[in-house]
Amino acid sequence: MHFNLLTLFPEMFPASLGQSLSGKALSKNTWSYETINIRDFGLGTHKSVDDTPFGGGAGMVMRPDIIENALLSIPKQKQGRKIYMSPRGTPLSQELVKELSTEESLTILCGRYEGVDQRVLDAHEFEEISIGDYVLSGGEPAALIVMDACIRLLQGVMGNSATPDEESFSNGLLEYPHYTKPAIWNNLDVPKVLTSGHHANIKAWQQEQSEEITKHRRPDLWKIYKK
Repeated sequence: MHFNLLTLFPEMFPASLGQSLSGKALSKNTWSYETINIRDFGLGTHKSVDDTPFGGGAGMVMRPDIIENALLSIPKQKQGRKIYMSPRGTPLSQELVKELSTEESLTILCGRYEGVDQRVLDAHEFEEISIGDYVLSGGEPAALIVMDACIRLLQGVMGNSATPDEESFSNGLLEYPHYTKPAIWNNLDVPKVLTSGHHANIKAWQQEQSEEITKHRRPDLWKIYKK
């Protein structure tokens, strides 16, 4: 899987993705990335990439011509699915991550300032994706989250191929609690069912815990799950 990253701060990549399992996968070419510095396509001595918004308002908006030139520097056949990280976008979910992880390549546009001119998004059919109901100073941290979520699903990246099927959201529920040694810590015991060796009872306990946690912490997910 390959990621094209349109950004004003190419040095922000690969960040944590160059470490641990994703870092090993990068060294094995399981996934790859290329940063395209939007500033390289800027205008004038100062390589300007933004301007004041029509209609007024605070802040600056990234110009469509600059972004388009940066995008077109990527060969058409290597652009793949185009994504703009935006708080008004479709919420990122595990189902969407699974879908994105099957793509050969993704081109991710990381905005700054007050955002980008809508016309370039429309003209090049960018999908808008949000990682949550909050605003960041730029799209780069959000892009890293999308990349991380996709990379860990690629064949051979994770040590245990069964792990993704047992995580939060994989079955519509939040994940059950985990415990390890020591069996007694600070006078707190591991739930006895987990040391019983009775696999059916353990599975039932895990399911019950997932349901209870989801019901209390994410009633929105619980409502969907119970349909």
